Amino acid sequence: MSEDRIRAIADALLASRRVAVTSHLRPDGDSICTGLALAMMLESLGKEVAVVNRDPTPSPFHAFPDAERIEIGQIAPRPLDAVVLLECADVARSGQDGLDGYFKINIDHHVSNTPYADINWIDPEAPAVGEMVLGLGLALPLRIAPAVANHLYCAIVSDTGSFQFSNTTGRALGACARLAELGASPIDVSERLYNNNSPEKIKLLGRVLSTLSLNDRGTIAVISMFKSDLAALNLREIDTEDITTLARSIKGIEIVLFFKEMKPDTFRVSLRSKGGANAARVAEHFGGGGHVHAAGFTVFGPYDRLIREVPIAVERLLTEDA
Repeated sequence: MSEDRIRAIADALLASRRVAVTSHLRPDGDSICTGLALAMMLESLGKEVAVVNRDPTPSPFHAFPDAERIEIGQIAPRPLDAVVLLECADVARSGQDGLDGYFKINIDHHVSNTPYADINWIDPEAPAVGEMVLGLGLALPLRIAPAVANHLYCAIVSDTGSFQFSNTTGRALGACARLAELGASPIDVSERLYNNNSPEKIKLLGRVLSTLSLNDRGTIAVISMFKSDLAALNLREIDTEDITTLARSIKGIEIVLFFKEMKPDTFRVSLRSKGGANAARVAEHFGGGGHVHAAGFTVFGPYDRLIREVPIAVERLLTEDA
């Protein structure tokens, strides 16, 4: 099935002259780096490519090579032969308006995807869309340049939590080995991802971890970040995956709930779990979605109420699954 999808997408892109690439709201390392890699591959074939994301590029990815080419906002009305949507369960997830008239290609590794495009390639077994686009690149008549390999390597490393999450499979490691052979630099990627923090980011880490609380059984960790924290440190968009990973590392913890204030009485809750704890099931209960060990949802209401009620509901769900 994947081979058929890859061939169909390759043929469609080869037949296209102008292409736009976009990803989901609040883009992450997988979608950002994969988008850049795909754009560079298509440009090597003579295509005109725009990379457009609705939301800003978070730190540290905003300082990565080629990140400055990402347009922030809406895809402007323009003659396009195809729009590629990365990791978007539906068009609304991209935050892009006015895509109805365009030929759409949907590439995703989330089981929650609802096939909506002219070509849909959904592979829940894939560790990252970066690994999927590597397969696409190998099917196209091009040489994968070291800069492209670096982006795809970074996509996989960031989405597997530096090979700590459950999507760290033989497929993920095999893809990374192939990318290293194609010129990716694991050392360069690790330096940019993990040794590139600003003093403000470390201060934010302290603020967030100071909110840490555990349930009575010591299986659920809750941390929170407020817009006032970001404002006090003059931060805007920032990657917080490493903060969640620290809380997840606590002995006995099965799942981390990371409350992020989006606006008054609106919180995005990122879930990271391990072992048998199913983060996707928890997220779906609250109207969200994601992977077994990485998911999220949005809740509305006063923080003091949410911080009490949501963990209780999560503990009940985990008990039912046990």
